[in-house]
This record gives sequence, C-alpha cells and structure tokens, in this order.
Amino acid sequence: MAEKRLTSLARKLRNEPTDAEKQLWMHLRASRFEGVKFTRQFPIGGFIADFACRSLRLAIELDGGQHADSPTDANRTRIIEAHGYRVIRFWNNEVLWNMDGVLQVIAQEIAIARNA
Repeated sequence: MAEKRLTSLARKLRNEPTDAEKQLWMHLRASRFEGVKFTRQFPIGGFIADFACRSLRLAIELDGGQHADSPTDANRTRIIEAHGYRVIRFWNNEVLWNMDGVLQVIAQEIAIARNA
C-alpha cells in the first residue's frame, strides 16, 4: 500500500515541478551526459528523489530555503544512501543562477560513479 501511495505522489510531483526542477530537467533529459539516463521523482527507500540515475545509483536532490539545516533531510540522505545511491544536493537558487556550475558537479559525480 505504501509503495502505491509513493508512486501516486511521485506522479503528482512530476506534474507540478518547481522552477529549479524544470530547468535542471531540461538539461538532464537532453542527454547532456552521454549514455546517462535520469528519471524524475524516483521512489527510493520510502522517499522520492527529485532525479535519479538508476544505472549509476546517483540521486540528485534540489532544496529550497525550507530545507536549511533540516535534520529530516540528513535522515533522508542516509536512507537513500543505505539503498546504494550516492546523493548530491543543490539549492534551488544554485540551479536557477549557476546552472553551468551545477552541471559541472553532476558531470564530476557521474565520472566518479562510472569509475567506482
């Protein structure tokens, strides 16, 4: 039952993305990273990662101001990592104002994951 609820919530989140999610998704889905496929709002360990590359076990989380110093996010990260994913986080304003820097970090993480 919980899995069905998560799937329903993930679908809702895909249909109502934040501005930062829209911007990053345009780059991720454009196959900017050769041979790497990302999916949006992917359930992992009872949580929904904003973006995930299942083949490389890489999760990307985008955070707004409400996430500053959030103990809930630290726990969320630990659980997602316990499911074998490496989690990278960006602030929404980083995505909106420094997309090149965000994409560079993602490229570096992809290289690390490929060489692991």
